Amino acid sequence: MRGFYWVMLTFFLFSLCDVMSKQISTSYHPVQVAWARQAGLFLGALGLLWTGGLSALHSHRPGLQILRGATSIISTVCFVAALRYLPLADATAVTFVAPLLITALAPFLLKEQVSPARWCAVGVGLVGTLIVLRPGAGVAHPATLLVLLCAVAYALRQILSRFLASADPIRTTIAWSSMVTTLSLTAALVFVGTVPGSLRDLLMFLGIALTAGCAELTLIRGFVLAEAATLAPVQYTLMIWSVLWGVLIFDQFPDFWTLAGASIIIASGAYGVWHETRQR
Repeated sequence: MRGFYWVMLTFFLFSLCDVMSKQISTSYHPVQVAWARQAGLFLGALGLLWTGGLSALHSHRPGLQILRGATSIISTVCFVAALRYLPLADATAVTFVAPLLITALAPFLLKEQVSPARWCAVGVGLVGTLIVLRPGAGVAHPATLLVLLCAVAYALRQILSRFLASADPIRTTIAWSSMVTTLSLTAALVFVGTVPGSLRDLLMFLGIALTAGCAELTLIRGFVLAEAATLAPVQYTLMIWSVLWGVLIFDQFPDFWTLAGASIIIASGAYGVWHETRQR
């Protein structure tokens, strides 16, 4: 149960990070906001290096580590850019399609067998995504394409994580990912970054970095104490926080179709995790 509570705390912290990212995304370039998020993760990785030594930087697959870092950059920048235009709950709901994409891509990239039940879960989840997006109804903002790209990049990142799991320890993957993303985004700041215009904005950037870094550490702690398959459904609590913060802070309550579609996506994703755990 301790692992469960640590992961619950993780997604609460990520929700706070999303709130601050959305608040500041209207005034600063998405790359700069993404840099703050990744800088926090980088500080968390430095903590791992401090306790585990520089041996964590030794990788047997450095090319895949760099590629994984690139997918992290794409997913983070796309999500932050979409937050400028979309309600928090809508953006969060669409990102939940990522686990379904992982299942759909697994037979082709990981050579894994996917049962008919899991394929059905993928199909149902995609129906839920269409309900949220409602293509052709004229209600979907073009920024939803950014969230879909974010979900695809995140799914590829998780698939790369599975490839790397047999080659490098998890602390090596975390260290490489944080370094690749932070250094790359720092270089990009030369062209698009601006100095925070007020103390409030500066504190907001610090808050983004702090919550992202702490969330990374609590997530690691949670997965140390419990199996990943057991904790995976906890990520869907992020939808609860997104709806709550959207109502309280942004005065944005998701409509019926968003809630209905998100419920279908969450149910299909949770079923997929349960079915996989049962098979194991």
